[in-house]
Amino acid sequence: MSPEKIWLSSPHMGGTEQDFVKEAFDTNWVAPLGPNVTGFEQDLQTYQGQNTHVAALSSGTAAIHLALIQAGVGPGDEVICQSFTFCGTTNPVLYLGATPVMIDSEADTWNMCPQALEDAVADLIKQGKKPKAIIAVHLYGMPYKVDAIHAFAKANSIPVIEDSAEALGSTYKGRKCGTFGDYGILSFNGNKIITTSGGGAMVCASAALKDRTIFLATQARDNAAHYQHSEVGYNYRMSNISAGIGRGQMQVLDKHIALRREMNMFYRNLFKDIAGVTVHVEQAADLFSNHWLSAILVDPAQTGGITRETIRLALDKEAIESRPLWKPMHMQPLCKDFPYYGGRVCETLFENGLCLPSGSNLAAAHRERIKKAVNAVFNIG
Repeated sequence: MSPEKIWLSSPHMGGTEQDFVKEAFDTNWVAPLGPNVTGFEQDLQTYQGQNTHVAALSSGTAAIHLALIQAGVGPGDEVICQSFTFCGTTNPVLYLGATPVMIDSEADTWNMCPQALEDAVADLIKQGKKPKAIIAVHLYGMPYKVDAIHAFAKANSIPVIEDSAEALGSTYKGRKCGTFGDYGILSFNGNKIITTSGGGAMVCASAALKDRTIFLATQARDNAAHYQHSEVGYNYRMSNISAGIGRGQMQVLDKHIALRREMNMFYRNLFKDIAGVTVHVEQAADLFSNHWLSAILVDPAQTGGITRETIRLALDKEAIESRPLWKPMHMQPLCKDFPYYGGRVCETLFENGLCLPSGSNLAAAHRERIKKAVNAVFNIG
C-alpha cells in the first residue's frame, strides 16, 4: 500500500469552522454578505491593528486588481512588480492593459531589491514613464525591506501595494505585514496559513477606502432602488459561508504560525550539518516570518553534485511533496518581453531553491519520514 502523501501546505481546520458555516445555513445567509463576512472583517481588523479597515474579497488577486484600479492604473501605465513571485501578483496589471516592470530580488529576504527599484524608477522617469504603483511582496512570509522601499516610494509619490498574501501574521519591527502599504493584500487560498477555501482581503487605511473597495467588489451598484451602474464593477465579494470558515480559522491563526515556525526549526536542525544546504531564515532581529513555506538553497559545488532536483525527486519517490521556488515572472513566457531591472539573484534562487512541506498539520511521524528521505539522499545513517 502506498504511504500517505505528505503535502507541501494543506488546509488545517481548527474545529469551530463548521459551527459558523452551520449558522450561515440555518439562517439562510448564503450570499456575499452577512454576519460572518462582517465578523471575519472585524477579526482581521483587530488582528492587523494600526486602526485598519478590512474588506473581505473573493481572492488576493481580486484585491490587487481593485488596489490597482484605485491607484489610477490604466492602459499604457507602468507598474513596478517584484519578479520573484506568483503570477497572481502581476496578472492584475495585465488585466488593466498596463506594463509590469520586473525587479530583481536581494539575497537577504529574497524580496524586491531596493537598489534595482531605484534604478528602474529613475530610468522610467527619464523616459517620461513614471510608475503608477509599486507592488512589493513578502514572499513565503518573509518581510521585505520595508523601510527602504517605502521611504523611496514616498519620496517619489508612488503608492505601494503591499502583497501580504503569504505573510499573514508576519511582522516588521513588531508591526503586522499588510499594514505598511497604501493598500494591503491578504490571501486565504487553500494552501495559505489560514484558509476560507478560496478568498482574500484588502487591508485599508481608512473607512472610505474600504467602502470604495466594497462598492467596486459588488458590481459598482449605485445607491438606487433599481439596479443602476455608472462605472465598471466586479463580482469580488467573499461569501458568508466562506467567511464562516475564516472566522473559525482566525481562532487558530497564531497556533498555526507557531507550528509553521516549528517546521522551519525542524529543517534548520535537519540541515545544520549538511554542507551546501541553507535554510531560509530571518537575517535581522526586527523581522518575524510566519514561515508559511520553509525553503532551502542547494549549492551543488558543496554537496558533491546533489541538486535541488535530486532532493525533490527523492522526496517525490517517498510521496513527499516539494516544489521549486517561484520561477521569476521575467522568465515566464507571459512576461518575458517586459522590462526587467537587476542582476541574477532571483534566477539563481529559482535554479537552486526548493520549498519543503511546511503545514501546521504535520505530525512527528511526517517529520520522521521527511528526515529519513533527506538523510538517504546525503547517505546519512
